[in-house]
Amino acid sequence: MEYLIIFFGVMVVLFAIGVPIAISIGLTCLTVLVLRDGITAIPAELFALQIMRGLNNFPILAIPFFIFAAAIMNVGTVAMRIFDFANALVGSVRGGLGHVNVLASILFSGMSSTAVADVAGLGQLELKAMRERGYPRSFAVGITGASAVISPMIPPSIALVVYGWQSGTSVAAMFLAGLVPGLMVGAAFMVTSFVMSFWLPMPLSPRPALPETARLFWRALPPLLTPVIIVGGIWTGMFTPTEAGAIACVYALFLSTVVYREMTFALLMGVLASTVRFSSIILFIIGIATFYGWLLVRLRIPQELAMTIASLDVGNTTIMLAIVLFFLVIGCFMSVVEAILIFTPIFMLTIQALGIDPVYFGVLMVLTLSCGVITPPFGNVLFVLAEITGMPFEKVSLAVVPFLLPILAVIGLTLFFPQIATFLPALAL
Repeated sequence: MEYLIIFFGVMVVLFAIGVPIAISIGLTCLTVLVLRDGITAIPAELFALQIMRGLNNFPILAIPFFIFAAAIMNVGTVAMRIFDFANALVGSVRGGLGHVNVLASILFSGMSSTAVADVAGLGQLELKAMRERGYPRSFAVGITGASAVISPMIPPSIALVVYGWQSGTSVAAMFLAGLVPGLMVGAAFMVTSFVMSFWLPMPLSPRPALPETARLFWRALPPLLTPVIIVGGIWTGMFTPTEAGAIACVYALFLSTVVYREMTFALLMGVLASTVRFSSIILFIIGIATFYGWLLVRLRIPQELAMTIASLDVGNTTIMLAIVLFFLVIGCFMSVVEAILIFTPIFMLTIQALGIDPVYFGVLMVLTLSCGVITPPFGNVLFVLAEITGMPFEKVSLAVVPFLLPILAVIGLTLFFPQIATFLPALAL
């Protein structure tokens, strides 16, 4: 287990001095290899071969597809259409735009696939609407940042795709398993907004007439069909998750160019450029993390960890509670995808030895790590909100604190009642 200490020690030091995550992982692997075998025993081709092995994988192809589809959906009036429809449904309920914010994020997460995309796209619209109607600034920032946590749980989720590939678990099962916990987080946020409305000024929107609600629904229907097409196609077996990503791209292009006619050639080039940049970053990290996982197995670290944990005289729930607390801390320092890539190979043999369902473990892992996007010091959603609003990072961090409790409550329920995550895949697949 001394190599496990080296793995974490070197990585923490590199993180602390500001080395990018992918480079930190690679240098950590090289350090362990040098200490174990000596520099002359490391073939120069080893790194490249392992990186290519990690990227030469069909499920990974879904990631750039979903990123491209989300980038297209972020252009034009899609976010406005979804927000207006959500406002018609729940804007008149006590809690007002707090409920609208959450419901719109649930609907939009089926297109955005990441928390940052949710905040950068729909979040700006939500903040503007809440500011114009006199909502407290801290509440508006807090609920906007917190509702972005839902995105990694609702398909198509890049985090769930990466976990499914890394663990050998069905991506379709992961998509279905994330739905109920994601919706539970949204419901918990709505309850929080309702309670907070008793001592914060939250103006209500007038309830629109039924014909107006129907018009707004019809106006928002085309983009709302995106997650239905993705999940429905996977559920019925018409196409794989990777093929669903390609279909989502075609559908998004059809909406933006034919139906709404908002996508110009210049905008499309910008979307393609941003997709290439974002995809390259994620795929590079995945490639490096593949070498990391290979080295872990070569050094038998997961096997030894599994035997050590399995020998403990405690129940599976206690072990899972310890792992959840560990992920809550890790989420403060790493993005969701990065943490999944690093820790899935370490814990997979352990949960298999304990007889824990990998689908349940994956949902709990993604849900817990998702808290990290709104927790300092490295919550990337907090940085986006600070940039959008001009508020100091410290104030943005404080604004989301009241919404951490409902997330933790859902994590606790999922921890003690695994059926929350597993019943839908068991029913459908």
